[in-house]
Amino acid sequence: MGSATPVDDEAALIAQLRAGDESAYEQVVRTYGGRLLAVTRRIVGSEEDARDIVQDAFLNAFKSVGRFEGNSKLSTWLHRIAVNAALMKLRTRKRKPEQSIETMLPSFLEDGHHEERFKSWDEPVDKALERAETRQLVRAKIDELPDGYRTVLVLRDIEGLDTEETAKMLGLSVNATKIRLHRARQALRTMLAPHFAASGGGKATP
Repeated sequence: MGSATPVDDEAALIAQLRAGDESAYEQVVRTYGGRLLAVTRRIVGSEEDARDIVQDAFLNAFKSVGRFEGNSKLSTWLHRIAVNAALMKLRTRKRKPEQSIETMLPSFLEDGHHEERFKSWDEPVDKALERAETRQLVRAKIDELPDGYRTVLVLRDIEGLDTEETAKMLGLSVNATKIRLHRARQALRTMLAPHFAASGGGKATP
């Protein structure tokens, strides 16, 4: 077989990075930059901050490429560096006290039933983001979530990290991560349900 496998390609690319090959740096930025920009923007909620974070993440990655052991794919390693940088940005930036998520959760009547009488919007977040007609709305509502809940939702439901890795990245227990994710999903669905009901995406219950 004449053509190299993707694994061979990646090994060659890493060797070029370690050798300081500028064309390899450019290839990495071109290949992975857009994806890293998307995830960091979802975490920090700002295009400008996301660009700074991705630039710093690439610089850090290129400086430490000698320590990259190849236990994971290059894309996974870069993704982890960028996500950690984005989470660090959130922790260090001066912000007003985090908004309570309580106002975003469904309200209940005294008998325990939901006060809102619409069918819950329950399409998976990542699937809704794949559909052009819902992408902008879903992104806008995700951005409205308080930081601590938005980051859990982004890492688990959009980036596909497992609960343990998400908990580790956020410095939370696995149980706290599960609770926060549940509340984030609940809040997002509550915010989206009226829009989907109005557009025929969900029908009001009698």
